[in-house]
Amino acid sequence: MKYFGGCDSGSTYTKCVIIDETGKMVANVTLKSRINAVLSCQDALDQAVAQVTDLNSAEDLTYLVGTGYGRNKVPFADENISEISCHAMGVHVADPTVKAIIDIGGQDVKGIAVDSDGTVLNFAMNDKCAAGTGRFFEAMARAFEMDLDEFSDLSLKAKNVIPITAQCTVFAESEVISLVGEGKPMDEIAAGIQLSVAKRCFVMSKKAGATDKITLTGGCAKNAGLKAAIEKVLKLKVIDLPIDPQLMGALGAAEFARKKCNVQVV
Repeated sequence: MKYFGGCDSGSTYTKCVIIDETGKMVANVTLKSRINAVLSCQDALDQAVAQVTDLNSAEDLTYLVGTGYGRNKVPFADENISEISCHAMGVHVADPTVKAIIDIGGQDVKGIAVDSDGTVLNFAMNDKCAAGTGRFFEAMARAFEMDLDEFSDLSLKAKNVIPITAQCTVFAESEVISLVGEGKPMDEIAAGIQLSVAKRCFVMSKKAGATDKITLTGGCAKNAGLKAAIEKVLKLKVIDLPIDPQLMGALGAAEFARKKCNVQVV
């Protein structure tokens, strides 16, 4: 049996996926990224390889593709491919019916249109500001003195929305702290935060060519409050993927690795 790997070196998390020659995912790992991207990738690869009895090290993989923010730092990688292409391919593998993606990473937001073969038709990217990214949500959760899971569900309880006017992460955090200090309902503040991010995704969804449905990738795809806000603002159905959305980049990279070796699905 041949095995193929994808390692997504993100600014916040490092993900690794291993698939076999049939395309089945046999190992996956998600780790908090360290300052040293090489060590983060090595840790993720070692842990993924340990899940496959036929493998002793990443060097035993038939082909390995690196992707993500630190894709040039992936040890033993045979090739590096952009995270935009890998997210498109990963979603295509997970659900071929989905043709539009909003990828919310640690430092940027991307809208991606997917072709029928999993390649990229079009994309747009917001990498000028951290507002609306994973870093933004981490800052907001800190302001609420909550973990990310608690914060992501908080807005679902809100009956009203308190708008957040600041467009910058730093100023938005200050605005939120002031509102909390004034005793405003925290669920309504959270709803305002989720709504402001959803509005930022509007242009991305248009660039992705979304007409009736879209999916979210990246760690923020697990944010239930954001998903609800996006459905409200974009008036689109947000599709839940059958595979962890945070793994899409690594899964797509692994599938590219399999395709490079001309291995067909059995």
